[in-house]
Amino acid sequence: MIKSKTHVKEELVLLLPPNYQPNENEEFMNPYQCEYFRQKLIKWRKDLLEETQNTLGRLQSYNLSQPEAGDRAFVESEHSIDLRTRDRERKLISKIDAALARIEDGTYGYCEDTGEPINLKRLEARPIATLSIEAQKRYEQQEKMRRDN
Repeated sequence: MIKSKTHVKEELVLLLPPNYQPNENEEFMNPYQCEYFRQKLIKWRKDLLEETQNTLGRLQSYNLSQPEAGDRAFVESEHSIDLRTRDRERKLISKIDAALARIEDGTYGYCEDTGEPINLKRLEARPIATLSIEAQKRYEQQEKMRRDN
């Protein structure tokens, strides 16, 4: 196991083998899996922050004083879409930060409802997941029942 001192907190960070992919045959949330998901989350966060900068640049470049009503409506619509996108990105970055904190405290990958491991395929598809598929289904059913009442 090769370690490298690279993290801001001066902790040792595991270097992953080339093309490493978590699999069900390993101990769940072993150091390699934790580092794999940590790197995945950090990259996702970096990509979102870059997109946020692009969005902010577009928002600053909008000229809302277009002479034509149709042009003005188009620009306002684009502005609204960018603002909603920016808000979604902000919320997602917050969830990524929470997932990174869970990696640090050793709770990442475990269902907040049941305490059971979350399936690796689910974490691969949604690395910010906090509930197992079964717990997520129960949560969504409860939400639907609340909305229907």
